[in-house]
Amino acid sequence: MKIYYKQLILFLIALFPLVQIQAQEIALQLYSLRNEMKIDPVKYHELISEWGISALEGGSTYGMTDAEYSKLLADNDLRIIGVGAEYLQLTKDIQPIIDQAKKYGAKYAICYWIPHAEGPISMEELKIATALFNAVGADLKKEGITFLYHPHGYEFAKDRNKVRFNYMLENAKNFAFNMDVFWVKMGGGDPLKIMKKYPGKFPILHLKDRRKGTPGSKNGQGDVESNVILGTGDIDIAGIIKEAKKQGTEYLTIEDESSRSVTQIPISVEFIKRVLEKN
Repeated sequence: MKIYYKQLILFLIALFPLVQIQAQEIALQLYSLRNEMKIDPVKYHELISEWGISALEGGSTYGMTDAEYSKLLADNDLRIIGVGAEYLQLTKDIQPIIDQAKKYGAKYAICYWIPHAEGPISMEELKIATALFNAVGADLKKEGITFLYHPHGYEFAKDRNKVRFNYMLENAKNFAFNMDVFWVKMGGGDPLKIMKKYPGKFPILHLKDRRKGTPGSKNGQGDVESNVILGTGDIDIAGIIKEAKKQGTEYLTIEDESSRSVTQIPISVEFIKRVLEKN
């Protein structure tokens, strides 16, 4: 019997690291501190570390050399998990995107915007983008990089009572999504319902809450000052976090574009932690 218990203990010890790897990690989109980084990038990277965040979406070196910026990241136990992938670059040559991702050891490359005329994106443009993303995603996969698209609200116009974004969700074969719950809500979508209908397609979420009473928008634009502390707005952030944990979403990325981001982000971090602990 003693031997059995010893074996069980050893098995649980071996299993524990795997459980940790699968747990959700809080990350930060560095765009949240775009203004602060212009003033003192060293100070604000140190502050991010103090908030208990180590995973970042970024890619800029803020005027430093690659070696200097890598040292700044290492000194503060920070790492880049996702880099930007501009749409026009995707249509030309993806090698610079591959090089940047590999420079940081980033697992993800993310397209944040599809160029289109002002207003909702057309169905034709969305189909072209979907085909491009599938092609690029297949090539990036060979390099060990996962391609993601970040919806921005302009994808939620309807054709014959069907939301255009559904086409992309249903035809994404070689790419997944970094869903910004704020912009989905702005476009008229329900981020929690979308997650439940298309499980496994969201390895990264952008968690961004919206001030109650904020009007929606289907053009991908809105007042950044409507970004509020997570859990205080009109988006079911707690429900989304719970579903993300259930689905195994890898990163819960805070993005706060408001002028209050420095004071709001650490409170949002604590909110995410409380929800994760309860569920």
